[in-house]
Amino acid sequence: MKRVRPREGELCAGDSAAQGSGTEYRRLTMETIKILIAEDHKIMREGLRNLIDMHQPDMEVVAEADNGRTAVQLVKKVRPHVVLMDISMPGLNGIDATRQIVSENPDVKVIALSMHSASNFAVEMFKVGASGYLLKDCAFEELICAIRTVVAKRAYLSAQLEAAMIKDYVKLFPGGERSVFAQLSAREREVLQLLAEGKSMREIASSLGLSLKTIETFRRHIMKKLNTHSIAALTKYAVRSGLTSLEE
Repeated sequence: MKRVRPREGELCAGDSAAQGSGTEYRRLTMETIKILIAEDHKIMREGLRNLIDMHQPDMEVVAEADNGRTAVQLVKKVRPHVVLMDISMPGLNGIDATRQIVSENPDVKVIALSMHSASNFAVEMFKVGASGYLLKDCAFEELICAIRTVVAKRAYLSAQLEAAMIKDYVKLFPGGERSVFAQLSAREREVLQLLAEGKSMREIASSLGLSLKTIETFRRHIMKKLNTHSIAALTKYAVRSGLTSLEE
């Protein structure tokens, strides 16, 4: 990301709507903005931490997580103001992690920082309570703008996604293709993601604190709902739906 600092006193340079929140922003940020970075690529986490800590004196990265489940746990421990959340992470994807974080900590603002430019990912993030959505190739200036905007209790959507969301809006109506987040429950998505990531039934049972019989029942229900008959087919579906990237 390119480092470009916004002008002092502005939330986002050139954004009059965001600048209108300036008074509330200053009131809300008498203390340092605490940020948690949830991203499974170490170099990305370190780059963001360095840029924020070195060039934004009113912001501090207080914790990092390399998977969604750790992010949920760390939010309870460090109480950040903002979470920068990747979507495709091992163990628990960013969408379901966001759902848990916002449900348990409604004051925490989550900004999706994703490689996915398809509008359905942004829609799902906002549905579970995210306050912002950015693409990973955005400028550092825009990221800082987004952080200040959500802290001021406003939503932020990357301009790159606005046209795509309008174009794909019709897909949100009944009769269109249903997403994995509409077809499966949160627990079923967790089981599907772990299956797709190569975990055995016993490993999944241990990870989720459930019995092996219960996990087997979940697997049958998932296959029935998705009309699939093999783990390979489930894995392809999970990758296509953005639950996991299966990257090493």
